[in-house]
Amino acid sequence: MSAQTALQRSVRYRPPLKLVAAVDQAALLHRATLSLAEERPHLSARQVVTRAQTIFFSVLATAVLAAFLAWPAQAADIVVAGMSIGFLNSLVLRCGLAVVGRQPRPDAALGQDEPLPIYTILVPVYREAGMIPQIARSLAALDYPPAKLDIWLVVEADDAATHTAVAAEGLRAIVVPPSMPRTKPKACNYALPFARGEFMVVYDAEDRPEPDQLRKAVAAFRSNPGVSCFQARLAIDRAPVWVSQMFAIDYALWFRVLLPGLARLKAPIPLGGTSNHFRTRALVAAGVWDPFNVTEDADLGVRLARLGHRVAILDSATYEEAPTRLNTWLRQRTRWMKGYMQTLLVHTRNPWRLLHDIGPGGLALLLSFLGGAVWSALVNPLLWIFCIAGVLLTGGGGTLAFLARLSGATLLAANVLLAALAMLKGRRHWRVPEMAIVLTYPLYWFLISAATYRALWQLLRDPFHWEKTPHGAVGQ
Repeated sequence: MSAQTALQRSVRYRPPLKLVAAVDQAALLHRATLSLAEERPHLSARQVVTRAQTIFFSVLATAVLAAFLAWPAQAADIVVAGMSIGFLNSLVLRCGLAVVGRQPRPDAALGQDEPLPIYTILVPVYREAGMIPQIARSLAALDYPPAKLDIWLVVEADDAATHTAVAAEGLRAIVVPPSMPRTKPKACNYALPFARGEFMVVYDAEDRPEPDQLRKAVAAFRSNPGVSCFQARLAIDRAPVWVSQMFAIDYALWFRVLLPGLARLKAPIPLGGTSNHFRTRALVAAGVWDPFNVTEDADLGVRLARLGHRVAILDSATYEEAPTRLNTWLRQRTRWMKGYMQTLLVHTRNPWRLLHDIGPGGLALLLSFLGGAVWSALVNPLLWIFCIAGVLLTGGGGTLAFLARLSGATLLAANVLLAALAMLKGRRHWRVPEMAIVLTYPLYWFLISAATYRALWQLLRDPFHWEKTPHGAVGQ
């Protein structure tokens, strides 16, 4: 009997009508949507900005405008210096994390005689009918006893095509009733009460985890009782064009360099959007996912740290595809940057409480890392403008020209160095054409800046809108 046949027999499709009938469906949907907002409103993104934050940003904007009107030259010097210092701080932090975040130590091996627990896998899918066969193959390839797998595909009620595809592959599905906000975290929250596993993981439609990933996760949890969540590395193995190659460098930098560095420092870790392995009880205790945050896992990683849970890196990879079209990439990166802004707004509502929860070091790392990602993307084009204008308009002399040259040098160094670090961490040997692509990374940063300004506009106009990323070669 093949692995896929065994999997299908253990998780054969049946609409969960009896399961849902055993509970109040309306109550289940209400809890999936509003439990965090009602029980821990200070940790929910349902309120975009608080009154105190609105006052702070208004006063800051007014002060900057007044300074430019009263002392334009001095204000320009201070603003450029502040942007440059913030950008340089982000660069220094990332270089430091690259030094600290060396290759992770191998996780403890699982003894052959040790019993394996039930492991829940949630795969939220929306308009992914074409990806269901690949999902079935990826799940069947997992080296884990099928009888111990508790697999649920999470499907929206109005997605008939995906329903049909799931049934055709013999997989189980939980159907989420239509409601707003229509987001991945709300769907996962709705499905979570049906989970039977001691541990659980969420995979996306295009994910192809290494076959032994669940066994590695079990071994890691058992040898690290103080860890509540393990983040597996995400890796890109399908990058045929320039934008997808840049995306692959991004992933290598994030999951091979930066997150391992944060883990070594025991700092808050903004989780990636998939392949997060949880102790199920710890996930529930932390308030599960925020359905109003469009990068729910980044927010959850910070919340876990604030509540005293530890997150670590799992030495296992999950392979994904990268966007090959610019509009697909732009929508995805806009959602990520908007989610980072939401996460920062949520967790800085009460700075003193945040300081108490994660300490001075954790606070500095969180603001420099997550805040630095947003700040760098916002100021990147402005620094280039100041750099060029400062040199041309001042004739190469004066404080502004010096700051402009410093900003330009910082921009070039930051972009090329970070890309080189990612590539060196990703592979041991690179050909000359592959190394040459590092030189184009500054162009990629302009795209990131465009996505960040688009995210800021969406945050003001439509904060909870989830821009769906299509998967599969046809959808790209």
